[in-house]
Amino acid sequence: MLSATDRKFLRIAYEEARAGFEEGGCPIGSVLARGEKLVSQGRNQRVQGGDPIAHGEMDALRRAGRQKSYRDMTIYTSLSPCMMCTGTIIQFGIPRVVIGENKNFGGNEEFLRSKGVEVIVADDPDCTVLMEKFIREKPELWHEDIAED
Repeated sequence: MLSATDRKFLRIAYEEARAGFEEGGCPIGSVLARGEKLVSQGRNQRVQGGDPIAHGEMDALRRAGRQKSYRDMTIYTSLSPCMMCTGTIIQFGIPRVVIGENKNFGGNEEFLRSKGVEVIVADDPDCTVLMEKFIREKPELWHEDIAED
């Protein structure tokens, strides 16, 4: 069940995703928070910056700068994290992930859980509809983003 704080930060992640879509990029947004404190927010910048590693979660982490620890943080993401972002979440010891939706892309939730990460899937309709629209309108960009031919 989502708390009011979870809903607030997931909404910011969605707004980041929407901004990325409006910029012509992949609509995936992310927020890094320590309790009720926003640490950073970001969005997929692969298209905008020509950077293949600039996924939404990676952008939020970069914007957070150096942190002594991530072990008291939650990462919010509008779409289920890919394996690269999943690995980063595990590497940094982020204990909690709130996912907007995993209908359009998923599969790493159980892997995260197997590494002791608490995973909450919100099934947010706004996140789902935005990603569906992107996949429908820009299938070639979507396949590039998830590294499928």
